[in-house]
Amino acid sequence: MKIAIGSDHAGYRLKDQVVEYLKASNHELNDYGVFSEESADYPDLASAVAGFVQREELSFGILICGTGIGMSIAANKYKGIRAALCAEPYSARCARQHNDANVLTLGSRVIGPGLAIDIVCTFLGTEFEGGRHSRRIEKISLAEKLMNRK
Repeated sequence: MKIAIGSDHAGYRLKDQVVEYLKASNHELNDYGVFSEESADYPDLASAVAGFVQREELSFGILICGTGIGMSIAANKYKGIRAALCAEPYSARCARQHNDANVLTLGSRVIGPGLAIDIVCTFLGTEFEGGRHSRRIEKISLAEKLMNRK
């Protein structure tokens, strides 16, 4: 499984902790930054990560900002991206099982590193259930085509 990760300056410290965990767990990881707490615009990082997931060059994306809201909004502008903001493992499990989410967004000012790692593990370890949920994902894909999104 190949994972893309990125954060803005607010998510930098939490991103580094998640990266450390994922590397220790032998996940293949592409870190798109940021690499300091210098101010950075979250849409730039969301664009990088969402682009790689959209092109299926990487399996999943993880995006971190202060609340996770901005990253979620920005990532969801990309066709085929289903970014889910999760603040606990149950939502992460449902996002994968029911929505086939391919990008996880987290808020560094909302959750701590232990909970973030639990959420990431749940998200990455949960499979899409398919079945009735596939029909709903197909409807989302159709809406994207009708709206002629990037």
